Amino acid sequence: MLKVVKRAWRYLVAALSGRLDELADPRVEIEQAIQEAKEHHRRLTQQAAAVIGNEREIELKYGRAVEQAERLQASARQALRLAGQDPAKAREYEESAQVFATRLVAAEAVLRDLQAAHQRARQASAQARAAVENNAMALRQKAAERMRLLNQLDQAKMQERLNHILNDMSGLAPRGAAPTLEQVRDKIEKRYARALGEGEVASGSVEARMIEVERATVDAEAAARLEAIRAGLNDPDDPSGSPDPSGEQRRGGRELPG
Repeated sequence: MLKVVKRAWRYLVAALSGRLDELADPRVEIEQAIQEAKEHHRRLTQQAAAVIGNEREIELKYGRAVEQAERLQASARQALRLAGQDPAKAREYEESAQVFATRLVAAEAVLRDLQAAHQRARQASAQARAAVENNAMALRQKAAERMRLLNQLDQAKMQERLNHILNDMSGLAPRGAAPTLEQVRDKIEKRYARALGEGEVASGSVEARMIEVERATVDAEAAARLEAIRAGLNDPDDPSGSPDPSGEQRRGGRELPG
């Protein structure tokens, strides 16, 4: 039973993870990755600053230790010189020189320890600086990759919208209340075909043939009248070539009865 529960739990986790990956916005995921990289660089920079600060602290200690050793050595020399100059106090000066020499040995031991520590700190600082520089370069590369991915994401979205529009235009996935161009074309063609059919039916009726006969008669009369007018233009004495709007014809400036 426990194995079944574990398998079911792993299946549920995998299913939810896959669903979350599908629903997650790539733009948000890119920003999360960049923020995580920046946070990592910040922590690395702080750690490198601490390492470099430790090197500087050791350098300060080493400088003070060097000064202390130089003072002890100078004091030991001065004590020896005074011992040679004043035999009465030579023993006291010799003892003082011995004390200075003992302290000098201890100071030189501290110097050696500080020198070794400074060498290790210098190596650690160099590694820390290199790590920060390499991580900064990696961060710049990630920033450039971020821009490239965002541009690619925008192109993918535009392509998806274009594909969506093309699918709508092709009629593969019509949505909404607006008709497609194919539907409008079919409707227009149907009306045009019906109008042609009604025209054919109307042209074959008796009334249509009568109208055609009357029109042909009018056209024949108009043609004859036009020929008469044209002949009158060539013959000035022909009264038919100059119609009088009042119903009377004039010749040579005299009114003639009709």
